[in-house]
Amino acid sequence: MPTLRYLTPTALAVALIAVACTSDSRTIAKRPSGRDTTGMVNVVSPPAATPMRAPDAFRVKFATSKGDVVIAIKRALAPRGADRFHELVSIGYFSGVRFYRMVPGFVAQFGISGNPAVNASWNEATFPDEPMRTSNTRGTVAFAASGANSRATQLFFSTGDNAKKLDRQRMFAPIGRIVEGMDIVERLNSEYGEQPNHARIVREGNTYLQKWFPALDSIVSATIVP
Repeated sequence: MPTLRYLTPTALAVALIAVACTSDSRTIAKRPSGRDTTGMVNVVSPPAATPMRAPDAFRVKFATSKGDVVIAIKRALAPRGADRFHELVSIGYFSGVRFYRMVPGFVAQFGISGNPAVNASWNEATFPDEPMRTSNTRGTVAFAASGANSRATQLFFSTGDNAKKLDRQRMFAPIGRIVEGMDIVERLNSEYGEQPNHARIVREGNTYLQKWFPALDSIVSATIVP
């Protein structure tokens, strides 16, 4: 099982054979560094041995290059996932992160740092799976995974109803949903589809993405809001 947290098209196609026969092979800082031209590097803390307990409910605003998106998180849906997400937001992890995998009607995926040094410390920070308490319907947010107990930092917004595609795999427990800005998510640039190479993003960060996929949208900042 690969250690990189990525839902490869091939892996999902295999996993979904029992679900449906279809031609889709789709699966699933304190300082901003959204633009590489600024020379700013997003440096964040390494993962905590045990993430602090997140509030029972909280909201996060993603300021993106297309506009604001607000997510409502309910810890009861997936406590481990909510705790990790709260940790990542609190340390500024998402500043400058690109939406590198865009499949309209399926997912908008993000969560690989633009700084390779950050990826080196966070990529192996996996945490256990947990029961599915709600379905991957349109507008939900969940951690991506490459196998059992492989969630780390990557997440995806479901831009279509993915209950049939993803729920049976029992790996993608939603932690909340988009409550404002679904239209913004659907306007994120999808021209590159699934072309960005996951391993190269991990190794080279935003330098690679800026060179080969310069029009990707990004997260300028992520903050916890009332």
